[in-house]
Amino acid sequence: MKQQLLVIGAGFGGLWSALGAARLLDIHGRQDVEITLLAPQAELRIRPRFYEPDVHSMFAPLDALFDAVGVRFVKGTAESIDGLTRRVGYRDETGRPGHLTYDRLILASGSQLARPPVPGLKEHAFDVDQIESSARLERHLIALANQPASVARNTVVVAGGGFTGIETATEMPARLRAILGEDQNVRVIVIDRSKDIAATMGDGIRPSIIEASDALGIEWIVDATVAAVDAKGVTLADGRHIESHTVIWTVGFRASPLTEQLEAKRDGQGRLHVDGNLKVEGIDHVFAAGDVARAATDDLGNYAAMSCQHAISLGRYAGNNAAADLLGVAPITYRQPKYVTCLDLGAWGAVYTEGWDRQLKLVKAEAKELKTQINTVWIYPPAADRRTALAAADPLIPVA
Repeated sequence: MKQQLLVIGAGFGGLWSALGAARLLDIHGRQDVEITLLAPQAELRIRPRFYEPDVHSMFAPLDALFDAVGVRFVKGTAESIDGLTRRVGYRDETGRPGHLTYDRLILASGSQLARPPVPGLKEHAFDVDQIESSARLERHLIALANQPASVARNTVVVAGGGFTGIETATEMPARLRAILGEDQNVRVIVIDRSKDIAATMGDGIRPSIIEASDALGIEWIVDATVAAVDAKGVTLADGRHIESHTVIWTVGFRASPLTEQLEAKRDGQGRLHVDGNLKVEGIDHVFAAGDVARAATDDLGNYAAMSCQHAISLGRYAGNNAAADLLGVAPITYRQPKYVTCLDLGAWGAVYTEGWDRQLKLVKAEAKELKTQINTVWIYPPAADRRTALAAADPLIPVA
């Protein structure tokens, strides 16, 4: 009977975990291990692009790629993990329950937007967290053209001034004018609890964000929080009310709730503490990759961020090391010392930095060209060719 290596999740971490494992099995000529990937759909959803229009097209089918590298795909949503019996419970697309057993498990179930109990948030706010919610926002924006002109119709409020909030906000002026007309006076407002504009992004990148915001007419309200959302806009904690028919929530992300199924240490974002080989601390048979893993990228105290940049590399290492664990060969210690930031800033351009201290390297058109390359080429899966795909899964290939 074949040993079972189970991957949960078809995002960046899950896809590259499966490819990383397939690569090592191929190198050793082993056919006694079966790789199974469990996910709601056999597609890589290009989540970093969900702030853009035409979001319904931002996925890459994976069936042919899985067939090429010998990964079995099971369509379903994982619901439970039993570490004692090494079983994962799931429901298929019809709602019927099922289970899968494993000898080694790679948890790569991603993250989700945090939704605190803000009154009216669930009923009235939009987000760009998933294709479905982003498509709902897109339909809403298009439908604004059917409403009579008003301040509320022409105003978008983005709650959160982090990476996702900034990319969403800077894209909005062009999207609104394309829908409502170039002559319309549109307004985009970012609400952020930090005391300065884009404070969490660091001093190296902030001047570009401020310049782009000024050029695009984006307003920032800092040192402020959203107290409530209603059909007519948002109310801030200090009592101010902003009229808007479009409120977009981008504040905070948490690891998949599946991490809570394991008796293991987690950080404040719900991520599992892993060792240098990406094995979950205290659990011999479970590895973690992508947004569910709290993984040290170097020996300087830096940890992987919730980003495709880190998830791709984490997946390569986790897949390699989970397979190595089954084969009894040496693992490869995860290291990803190079860190870059490429932030889209709408019609103004983009900004590109290197290092955890975000040293400015490219701005405006040059950075925009790089961002476009990243978003449309680099983060997409490899071709459905066995040799090409397995070569791309080498954990020692630098991501950035």
